[in-house]
Amino acid sequence: MGATMLIQQKMTPPMGDPMQQKMMLLMPVVFTFLFLNFPSGLVIYWLVNNVLSIGQQYYINKSPAA
Repeated sequence: MGATMLIQQKMTPPMGDPMQQKMMLLMPVVFTFLFLNFPSGLVIYWLVNNVLSIGQQYYINKSPAA
């Protein structure tokens, strides 16, 4: 799950503030440890949502500008 969050963040445009960039890189680590004790259904939902968002972002980035 943390890997999909990291991939998703790498696909989005970078933030202007360096501190905010560091916080966003730390978020997948925090969420991975936070979700260790959560019910598996919630983790699967989050994982599927991340994978679909990565696909959507890839499609948007790949399509020519209108």
